[in-house]
Amino acid sequence: MPADIEVEKKDEFYLARCLQLALKGKGYVSPNPMVGCVIVKDNKIIGEGYHAKYGEEHAEANAIKNASESVEGATLYVNLEPCVHYGKTPPCVDLIIKSKIKRVVIGTIDPNPLVNGKGIEKLKQAGIEVKVGVLERESKKLNEAFFKFITQKIPFVALKIAQTIDAKIADAEGNSKWITSEQSLHYVHQLRSEYDAVLIGSRTAKLDNPNLTVRLVEGRNPFRVILDSALSLPLELNVFSDKFTDKTIVLTSAGSFKSKKEKVEKLNSLGVKVIPVKSRRRKLDLREVLEKLAENGIASVLVEGGGKVFTEFIKHKLADKVYIFIAPKILGKGIPSISDIGIKSIGDILTLKEISIQNFGEDVLITGYL
Repeated sequence: MPADIEVEKKDEFYLARCLQLALKGKGYVSPNPMVGCVIVKDNKIIGEGYHAKYGEEHAEANAIKNASESVEGATLYVNLEPCVHYGKTPPCVDLIIKSKIKRVVIGTIDPNPLVNGKGIEKLKQAGIEVKVGVLERESKKLNEAFFKFITQKIPFVALKIAQTIDAKIADAEGNSKWITSEQSLHYVHQLRSEYDAVLIGSRTAKLDNPNLTVRLVEGRNPFRVILDSALSLPLELNVFSDKFTDKTIVLTSAGSFKSKKEKVEKLNSLGVKVIPVKSRRRKLDLREVLEKLAENGIASVLVEGGGKVFTEFIKHKLADKVYIFIAPKILGKGIPSISDIGIKSIGDILTLKEISIQNFGEDVLITGYL
């Protein structure tokens, strides 16, 4: 086997390990990216690390600290370009140079303007050999939420839809518990722990009175985001009265925010943040909703309902991904998961990309990108 192919295979092998390590930080590092790092010397791994929690040491620093011997002359693998600026921690590039690492292999360039090629340039100027673009597609997909958040200044948006086989999410009265199985519900709680926020409309909040917390798996609770343009939801709801109210955000119309000052103050006193946004015909401007959430450090949002909210996100091309749980049940009359999104012809139909299919009990989960 030619030497260059051998090197490429080794580089891919160790970069794949970086991606595995990076996943250990899922749900804990946002709005930072998930990063894993491997240090190799004389064809053996001498150090590994990952970014475990927002504000704590980065992957490169942990890998160097965990090394079983001197890293001088070693190759460092990392799925995202090392940082070159002071943030919550010192620049990783400076530590790599100081540690006399000989070669650095990087999955993808960091889109953050504070880094974006500057880390690579500084490493090269220090005489370090740098290779970029190993498992690049996989490295970008791992941090798809971070990439969108940084480049577009709005969160990555996924819709979580639980429906019958005839695409109903509730009966005519709005009852939806439980269309899908216990196994599906476990996975939904896993998703909640991985996204920064879950979002619902006021009708879902009122009918279901959900907690929107993580209970069936281990993980952090997301922010609970409620769209309530009229600011009419009762204060007795779980999201306003449990011990996690400091993680509840209500977005309302600018008019309601102004005319219902007493309600706003009451919600604030409970620990709930109320944010005004533009609205038209009682519908909040979803683009502005996402911008406001991004300003609050929310890089990813899992939209959990209801049908009108799903429809608006798709209609305005603001959803990136969907998780559609389909139960082998038929309801007939009921509330559809998605209504009119403005498509007039079969030729304009939306087709999901990069789909994957999983089973949870008797349910089928279709995941894809819009």
